[in-house]
Order: sequence, then C-alpha cells, then structure tokens
Amino acid sequence: MTPTTKPTARTVEVDLAGRLVAVPEGGLYDRFRMDTDLDEIERDSRVSSVDFFRRMPKSRVNSRIGPTLTPNFYYRISTTRLTMLAPARAIRTRLPRELDPLEIAPGLGIVSVMAFRYDVCDIDFYTEAAVGIAVKPARHGGLGLLDLVTGLKNDSLHSYVLSLPVNTEIAQVRGHDGYGFPKWITELDVDIDTERTSARITNDRGGLDLALSAPTPKQSSRPTGEHVSTLTSYTTIDGAWHSTTSQINMLASGTTRLPRGLDLQLGEGRVSDDLRSLKPIRTIQLDVTTEGQLALHMPVPTSIQDRS
Repeated sequence: MTPTTKPTARTVEVDLAGRLVAVPEGGLYDRFRMDTDLDEIERDSRVSSVDFFRRMPKSRVNSRIGPTLTPNFYYRISTTRLTMLAPARAIRTRLPRELDPLEIAPGLGIVSVMAFRYDVCDIDFYTEAAVGIAVKPARHGGLGLLDLVTGLKNDSLHSYVLSLPVNTEIAQVRGHDGYGFPKWITELDVDIDTERTSARITNDRGGLDLALSAPTPKQSSRPTGEHVSTLTSYTTIDGAWHSTTSQINMLASGTTRLPRGLDLQLGEGRVSDDLRSLKPIRTIQLDVTTEGQLALHMPVPTSIQDRS
C-alpha cells in the first residue's frame, strides 16, 4: 500500500460519488464543501487578500466525483518550476499522437519539474509535484512566435502531465477521478520561502523518488490581479479529450535563468522514471512563486485533431 502523510488532526469521511474519503475534521472542506466563506478566509493571517476570488463566482456542476462547485479556490499557494530542454524525439514517445510538443528550436522541446504547496485551499492543505511537457495548443496551426514567447513566459502555457503525485486522499480522488490526471498518494514535502526552495518525493518503498533544492530567486511583489497567468492541461476522461484551466494570481514571484546552486536528485520511482524518459539536456530556468493564488476549473470537453 502506498504510504501517506500522517494526519495532523482528526479526520471525518466524506462521500465523493460513492467513494469515502478522509478529510480534516473541522477543515474547510468539512465545513463548507467547496462553498467557502470568503469573509472567514480574509481573516486568515496567511491570506493577504480575497479580492481575486470575490470577482469570480462559482458554478454548481455535475462531475464524475458527483455534484460540486467550480472553480476550486486556492487562497495561499507557493510553487516552483524547473524548465528543461529535451529532445523532441524523446518527448514524442511520451505524448499521445494528438498532441505536439512546443519546440524552442527544431527538434528541441520543453519539459518541466514542478512542486506545489497549497497552504489554504477549499480542499485543505496538501502538496503536489509534477513532470509535464509543454505542448502546442490543441488544433493549432503552424508554430507561431506568439505560442513560443507566451509559453516560455508562463502567461499562457499548455501542457500534458506525466506524473502528479499528491499527499492527501481527497486531492488524489478529485484529481484522478474528476480531472483525469495521473495522481497517486505518497509522502511529499515542499518547503518554499524567500531564501530557499526544496521538495522531496518519496517512492512506494519509502525511499527517494526525486528531490530538488535551490536558492529562491529574488521575489517581486505585485498587487492582486495585476499578473494572472493561465495553464491549460489536456487529459482524457472516459476516452474523450478534456482541457482543464488554471488561473494563477501571481503575488510574489521570481525567475533565475541558467540557475546556479540547483541540486536535483533522481532516485527510483515513477516521477524520476518519467523525467528520465524525456532525456532532459539541461535546466534553463527556475521559477518560484512564494505567494500566489489559484482558481482551478473543472475540465471541459475539447476538440483535438485525430491524427490516426
């Protein structure tokens, strides 16, 4: 059985389309079921503002995890992303044939290792990591300069995710069953502050899957809503293609190109195996957000060209 993080409080079971899932007793999901009181969140000292969410009403939808509200709100997050160059030939071996890699030059694509810490969220605290591939937008024409520039700036990135481990049951069930992501539960520690950024993913035997550590790039602060980036992820649900949109409100973030002092360790596990399969050449950029917010929308059906 895959190890999970030890609970820090008592839990209660909630029903997600017939699956009983443990969540923290008295936590946000237990009390609000995604319809969180923004006035209460505003009183949380970890959250600088909720203005981003007040202008974004939720909708009730039916999904594979039962009736739910969308978007899922993340009121305080921190994230890191290593952007790497990799041969397009290796990338294509891991992509469904309907998707094309975003190429920085002929034969050279972009892959990422990411880690996330969600301190205040509608489904309570959890951590997450990912190996992803930057892809061209679905049903794109030729590769345009705008696709490349906006993708690299992370203002409008499209991706296909190979690995997405998490450390809580509700995040795994919602992400796997509801969104179609390759999620499983494991021990996953993510620590991000203005001095240092680190993440460690444990494999199913309790050993090292992947770990990273680096000095945090100098952070620039912005007013809420000034810089909102968009990530579109493609998944298949019941055999049909869907796209999931994430809107990230960047409040304090920074970038280092050709980062020094980066320590990336690959061990034995699904995340390291996925990264190795992409044959990354070098890390070209480190992005760290020490304070951000996120609105994660439920997936919607999307049209992707059938290349068969």
